[in-house]
Amino acid sequence: MASSPKELTDRPSPGDEPITDVLADVLDTMRLTTLMHGRFDLYAPWGIQFPGGPAAHIVVIARGGARLEVEGIEGAIVLSAGDLVLLPHGGGHTLRDAEGSPLHILGKGECQRSHGRGPIRLGGSGARTALVAGSFRLGAAPRTLLFEGLPRVIQVAADSPETSPSLTAIVQLLISESASSSPGATVIMSRLADILLVQAIRTHIAAGQCREHGLCALADPQIRKALSLIHERPAEPWTVESLATAVALSRSGFAARFSALVGEPPLEYLARWRMTKAAQFLRESELSLSEVAVTVGYQNEASFNRAFKRWEGIAPGAYRRQNERTRALG
Repeated sequence: MASSPKELTDRPSPGDEPITDVLADVLDTMRLTTLMHGRFDLYAPWGIQFPGGPAAHIVVIARGGARLEVEGIEGAIVLSAGDLVLLPHGGGHTLRDAEGSPLHILGKGECQRSHGRGPIRLGGSGARTALVAGSFRLGAAPRTLLFEGLPRVIQVAADSPETSPSLTAIVQLLISESASSSPGATVIMSRLADILLVQAIRTHIAAGQCREHGLCALADPQIRKALSLIHERPAEPWTVESLATAVALSRSGFAARFSALVGEPPLEYLARWRMTKAAQFLRESELSLSEVAVTVGYQNEASFNRAFKRWEGIAPGAYRRQNERTRALG
C-alpha cells in the first residue's frame, strides 16, 4: 500500500534518524580535484622537490625507500615500500634517497604531465626507488575547521597495526596501475588516490594519537553524533542544551568536550558550517538567495546577507557572481 503524505513527511523518531557521514560532508564542500603526477623511477643519488602551494599531496612508496622533508618541520620522515603519506595542507616538500642528495626541482609541466607517457626517471646509477605521487586541488577555500585541524603530515606505514587490509590492497592496486600502460590507467589511479585520501584520514582518526582538534573529534561517539546532527540539519534552531540532550550529556560537559575536540564552541561551529554550506549552494546550485538562507537556518534573506558578508567579506549575490566568472574563465 502506498504511504500517505503524513507518513512520507514525518520526521523519524530520534533512534531512527540517519547519521550523516561528517567526513564525506566536509570533503564534499571542498570539491577536491585529483591530479596524478604519476610514477617516478629514481636511482641513487636522487632528490625531487615538489612545488609548494595549498594543494594537498599524496605519495606512495612502491619500491625502495625515501626521506620526506617538509618545509617548516624539523627532521626527515623515513618512508619504506608500501608506505603512504598524505600532506593535507600542501606546502613545499622534498623526497630524497639520502640526506644531502642533489635535488631536481619539478616544473609545473612535469607535475601535470600525462601518466600515459611512462614514469619520470631521475637520479644517478645506484639503487632504485619507485614511488607514485599526486595532489588534490581544492575547488573552494577550505574553511572547514575539522579539516584545518589535521596535522601537516599523515603517515600510514605498511607495517602499522592501524593499517587495514583494505588500505594495503588499495595501495598495491595503485602501485600496479602506475606501472600499467592499459587504457584508463590514469582514471583508475585518480579514483584510487581519492580512496586513499579518505583511508589515510580514517587511519589517523582511528589511531587515537591526535594532538590537535579537528576530524579526530569523530573518534568520540557523542561528539560525532552532535556533529552529525549539525551536518544533517543545519537549519535546525540548535542550542547547546538541545545538542547536549540529543547526545545524552550535561550542557556544561558537552560544551567543554565539544570545544576541546572540535576546536570551537558548538554554536560557533554551527554558524561556520551554515556559512560553508551556504557558500557551496551559491557556487553549485540554482537556489535563490532566499532559498539558500532558509536552507541553512536563517529566517529571512536580510539576516542571511549580513551573516554571510561578515564571514566571507562580500554579499552572497556578489560571491555567486564572482564564482560564475571564475568558472567561465576556466
